[in-house]
Amino acid sequence: MSTISKQEVEHVAHLARLNLTEEEKEQFTKQLDSILNFAQKLNELDTENVEPTSHVLPLVNVMRDDVPHESLPVEEALQNTAEHQDGQVKVPSVLEE
Repeated sequence: MSTISKQEVEHVAHLARLNLTEEEKEQFTKQLDSILNFAQKLNELDTENVEPTSHVLPLVNVMRDDVPHESLPVEEALQNTAEHQDGQVKVPSVLEE
């Protein structure tokens, strides 16, 4: 028995604003059905004694501590800008009036 219908695929495609051909609807219905059936098989696993985890490997944070320090002086920070005015970087306008 199919876990997803062609009508449901059409509905999802409509929500995603996708125009699918009849052939694509049939293809995606079969593919999504296969994916959903595989996902349902995972529900058959006994996970009662398995610790919840977000990653399969033991990861640790390798970032350095966030230590505040003095910033560059404004004059030095503006040295490599193409154009600046009153201590601020000038950039081309991106908004239309």
